[in-house]
Amino acid sequence: MGNRLPDNFLWGGATAANQYEGGYLSGGKGLSTLDAITGGSHTSPRRITFKTADGRTGSVTREEPLPEGAVGYIAPDIYYPSHVATDFYHHYKEDIALFAEMGFKCFRMSITWSRICPNGMYDVNEEGLQFYDDVFDECLKYNIEPVVTINHFDTPMYLADHYDGWANRNLVDYYLFFCETIFKRYKDKVKYWMTFNEINFLRSWTQIGIHKNDAATKAQAHHHIFVASAKAVKLGHEINPDFKIGMMVSYIPSYPMTCRPEDMWESMQFNHEREFFMDVQCRGKYPNYRLKEYERNGINLVTEEGDDEILKEGTVDYIGFSYYMSTVSTTDKNAAKTSGNQVMAYRNPYLKESEWGWAIDPLGLRISLNQIYDRYQLPMFIVENGFGAADAVEKDGTINDDYRIDYFRQHIQAMKDAVLIDGVDLIGYTPWGCIDLVSSGTGEMKKRYGFIYVDMDDQGKGTLKRSRKKSFYWYKHVIETNGEEL
Repeated sequence: MGNRLPDNFLWGGATAANQYEGGYLSGGKGLSTLDAITGGSHTSPRRITFKTADGRTGSVTREEPLPEGAVGYIAPDIYYPSHVATDFYHHYKEDIALFAEMGFKCFRMSITWSRICPNGMYDVNEEGLQFYDDVFDECLKYNIEPVVTINHFDTPMYLADHYDGWANRNLVDYYLFFCETIFKRYKDKVKYWMTFNEINFLRSWTQIGIHKNDAATKAQAHHHIFVASAKAVKLGHEINPDFKIGMMVSYIPSYPMTCRPEDMWESMQFNHEREFFMDVQCRGKYPNYRLKEYERNGINLVTEEGDDEILKEGTVDYIGFSYYMSTVSTTDKNAAKTSGNQVMAYRNPYLKESEWGWAIDPLGLRISLNQIYDRYQLPMFIVENGFGAADAVEKDGTINDDYRIDYFRQHIQAMKDAVLIDGVDLIGYTPWGCIDLVSSGTGEMKKRYGFIYVDMDDQGKGTLKRSRKKSFYWYKHVIETNGEEL
C-alpha cells in the first residue's frame, strides 16, 4: 500500500449550485424548488413560500407539507439566498483561478437541472449547456478534474408543482433525459459523476418536490430515485465506458451511549438509515430489514416489471459520502440532545461541538471509512467534510481561521490513517464549501466553511469580493506535499 497517499489522489473542494451558483433566472434558467426557500438562522427555520389555487400566498417550514395543490411562489419582498448565493455564475473564472492557486486536482460542483431543462422535461436550454461547457473548460485549463453531482437537492419547480415531484414515476424518464443530455455533451470533459447528493436526506417539497411528507410517499419517491440512479449509471457507461459514476450519502456514524445491548440496538437502527441507501445502490437490491419495516408499516411500493433487474444492473462504481460529525444512540430519552447536519442527535460527552452543535470527531472519519469499506469493498470518495464557523475579518483584511486549520489537520490525518494503516481504497478528498456559500441548513452566510472569504451577509448585502483566508495557504501547502505536511 505504500507509506504515502498515491500521486493521483484527488485533492480539491466541493460546492453545490443552489448554494453557490446564483444567476437564478440568468441564461434561460427555469425555476427550481430551492428558489422558493427563504433564509433562516439558528432559531428561525427556513421556509417555503407558496401560492394556493385561489391565489392566497403563505409559507411553511421546509419540513412541513405544502397545502394540497399549492405551487411554489417567489414573493417580491422576501430575501431568497439561492437567487444570488455567492454568484459563481458571474465569478467562475476568478474562483477557478483561486482553486488552481491552491493546487486543486479536482473540483466538485453540481449542475442545475432547471438550467439545462427549464421545466425539467424535454426542453433543452443551449445557453445553460454552454455555461457548464465554459466552466469545465476553465477547470481543464488548470488541469482540474470536474467531479459533477447531477442532482444536488433541487427539483425543477414545474415538476414539483404539476407532477408532485419524485412521487410521480414520470420523473424517472425526465431525469434520464437530463442525464443523457449532459452525459453526451460533456463526455470528453467530465469523468467523475454522482447521481444524487446525500440521497438519505432527500425529503419534502424543497428537495424532491413532493407535497406530502408521510412515510409511504417518501418511500415511493425514493424507489423512483433508486430506479433513476441505476438507469443513469447504465446509460452513462454506454455513452462513455470510462465514466466513473457514484452515489453520495451523508454518513453520520452512531456510537452506543453505553454498553447496554439496548443502546447497541438503537445504534444499529440509526446506522441502518444510512446503510439502506448504500445497500440498494451498491448491492443492487433492497435489504430485508427495510422490506420488513415496510411490511410492518403497511407501505406497499408500486413497482414496475424489471425494476429488480434495473437495480442489479445499475450499481455504482464508487461511494461518495459526506462526513462532518458523529452522534450517539441511547434508549435514555432524557439524555442531552443536539441538532446537527439535519438530524436530531444525542450529545457525546467526550467530544467538543462547533458553534452550530456539530460534534467534532476526527477519529469518527477513520471509523466511517472502515465501516463503509468493510461493508461494500468499493472505492470511496470523501466529497464533503468541513467546519462551519463565524469568521472575523481583521482590520488589516486577514481572516485567521486557525480553528478550521485545526479541524482539517485532524481529519486529514484520520483519513491518511484509514488509507495507509487500514488499507481503505480512497479516490480523493474535497472539503465542503471550499469557498464561502449559503448554508443549506439555515440559509445563513454567517456560517462559513470556505478557504476563500466572500463579502456577503445574511441579508444578501455585500460586494462579493473574494479574499484568501489563512486556511487557504495552509491547504495549498497540504496539496503541494500530497498530505505529507499538515
